[in-house]
Amino acid sequence: MSTVAAEQTQDRTVESTGPVSLTARAADEIRKIMAGKNIPDGYHLRVGAKGGGCSGMSYILGFDRKRDHDIEFQVDGISVFMDKRHGLYLMGTTVDYKDGLNARGFTFENPNATATCGCGSSFSA
Repeated sequence: MSTVAAEQTQDRTVESTGPVSLTARAADEIRKIMAGKNIPDGYHLRVGAKGGGCSGMSYILGFDRKRDHDIEFQVDGISVFMDKRHGLYLMGTTVDYKDGLNARGFTFENPNATATCGCGSSFSA
């Protein structure tokens, strides 16, 4: 398979049962993190938003236990928690993972963002 074809395969968004999706590359990186770190039982991927950052809100991406206001959904076999109150800000968001010279780490493509900062870690809606 050519490099371009491999990149296109990795850029595809994988099946999600919830408001947030992952690209295949992001799902693979999350699985690597889960396998390489000792994530305690009952902890799953958390996606969210919180006040702060240069554009007004920052993204949350980490591992956590389920909380009272959470919804739980599956993305390519990965259990994801998100506070249902964050759905207003994150509905339709796709999380990607970049591993290049210009960018490295998780990125968020959020159709609800009216403005983002230069580094992409904060937004306003």
